[in-house]
Amino acid sequence: MATTMEGQDRVLATAQQIVKSLNMNTQATEDMILILSRFDNRLSNISDLMDGSADDSKTRNQFDRAEKIILEHDPGGASNPSSRNSLPWEECPEEASEYLAAVDLIIQLTEGLNVESEEDDDVMDRAENALQLAMSRLEDEFRHILIRNTVPLDADRLYGSVRSVSRSFTFNNGEIGDAVESFREDEQEGSGYHHERGASLGGDFCVDLIRVEAIEELKDIADRMIRSGYEKECCQVYSNVRRDVLDECLSILGVERHSIEEVQRIEWKILDEKAKKWILAIKVVVRVLLFGEKRLCEQVFNESELIQELCFVETTKGCVMQLLNFGEAVAIGVRSSEKLFRILDMYEVLVDASQDLEALYDSGELVCSEVKGVLKGLSMSAVGTFVEFEKAVKAETSKPIHGGDIHPITRYVMNYMKLLVDYSDTLNSLLPDDSGSSQIDNGECVAAISPIGTRLQLLITSLESNIEEKSTSYEDGAMRYIFLMNNILYIIQKVKDSELRTLMGDQWIRKRRGKIRQWHTSYLRAAWSKALLCLKDEGIGGTSSASFKSAWKVPDNQLREELRISISEKVLPAYRAFLGRFGSQLESGRHGGKMDASLLQGSRLVNLSADQEKEKKNRILILTGAVSL
Repeated sequence: MATTMEGQDRVLATAQQIVKSLNMNTQATEDMILILSRFDNRLSNISDLMDGSADDSKTRNQFDRAEKIILEHDPGGASNPSSRNSLPWEECPEEASEYLAAVDLIIQLTEGLNVESEEDDDVMDRAENALQLAMSRLEDEFRHILIRNTVPLDADRLYGSVRSVSRSFTFNNGEIGDAVESFREDEQEGSGYHHERGASLGGDFCVDLIRVEAIEELKDIADRMIRSGYEKECCQVYSNVRRDVLDECLSILGVERHSIEEVQRIEWKILDEKAKKWILAIKVVVRVLLFGEKRLCEQVFNESELIQELCFVETTKGCVMQLLNFGEAVAIGVRSSEKLFRILDMYEVLVDASQDLEALYDSGELVCSEVKGVLKGLSMSAVGTFVEFEKAVKAETSKPIHGGDIHPITRYVMNYMKLLVDYSDTLNSLLPDDSGSSQIDNGECVAAISPIGTRLQLLITSLESNIEEKSTSYEDGAMRYIFLMNNILYIIQKVKDSELRTLMGDQWIRKRRGKIRQWHTSYLRAAWSKALLCLKDEGIGGTSSASFKSAWKVPDNQLREELRISISEKVLPAYRAFLGRFGSQLESGRHGGKMDASLLQGSRLVNLSADQEKEKKNRILILTGAVSL
């Protein structure tokens, strides 16, 4: 039986070989199949055998043609020295399609060929060699398409969509002690610093940094490279090109590459400008560029979510890390009061961006952890700077201002606090909540308020204490009260005209106004008692070596008018009575030598306009050397 089966196999094999040898001649093949099938019923399935043989031959022919197409486009191929240096994607889309079809056929062959003979092994070697050449050419074309179709970031359109929020406030470069001098000078010269909270983008701002028509071509190449096992090379090319594009975008946005050490050495005025550009860059990069890159990766590599994520992370992490390094450098820099608001701006924009970054980097744990680290550094810097500012206000020891005018520290701190209120939400999230244990306002218990509310109340209390301490430096008691009225009134006005009023409350304002009324009375007593004494009988003939005229200042219009009225009401009646008793003596000049020289001069001035009550008031003020109201 075994011999019979072996003989049948030999017969079938011989018949198959005969027909195979005739395969090139279709008519001869068909005739031979018919003769053999009639000769022996064992050869009745010879046509099925030869169908498989025909398919193998057809596949071989297709492979030969595909191999030829690939070799023709091999720039280093010795068999084709006239081959071109790039694929005909731009000018010859038909040839490009033909090339991709050839690649597809070779991929199919390598995936489906079972090596059962030396001949099959030879075919596989040729296929793998052709595939390697094809992948090299596809890699080059992939790179060229990415580069040729890149669209630069439109800076004009970008800045046209930017909206800025500004706050006017004068800063100085240095500590709060230096601010005392620089603030006054800046205010007088009108060269205040405008703090921009940061630019915001229009809600409809969107850009494509690559031409849409190129995406399908990129996808066609990426699909074939990934299918052939060349996903690493494909991702590397993609990431390198797109990374350079993002670097160029940062340059357009004004973000330069600096080491942390370099940032530390930059003067704050220059660094502040860089920080403003950094804030805009964070918004543009996260909201526009990164989402655009994510979308592009999904379109080009839609066959593999893993490759999408890997390419996106490799493409964008360098750009993000450059931005984060700058934020870290600012956070660990030397603390000073003028930096606080910019640090808060940076913290806020990064908090907003962090949610988007977490959504973008599904597996980018490094990026997300770095974001959290920079946020922590910025928050610590902001809180630390705020605490240093509180300490500086308490410890500030500059001299009081000549003439009792508003002290620069009062202006500086109150404008600083007005700006702080704009950051209430952020500061409430950063500052410890110790409102329950706070006792301020001369022992009064304050109702539970926000952390920033408590700290600002304490800060104003410190400022008031500082002002009262400075007022004791005046030798003239009257000038001390002028100084207190000017400064506390300025604080009240700043509170009333801002959100500070909500924090401090109307009761706080009423209490300070009560203090001003007390100081008003004390001022009249201290400044005019001696003048009134001269107008009494016992004052005649007395001596006075003091001059009442001074250069005191009251900047507030209302307070200045109130003081004028009070002085007039206090002095004019006494002076009229004095003139009634001694007017004739003054006219005749008797006892004149015994009167104070300044009083004589004042009486003459009053007599010049005795018929005009208002003018008389003014002359009386001149008479007694009133403040420069």
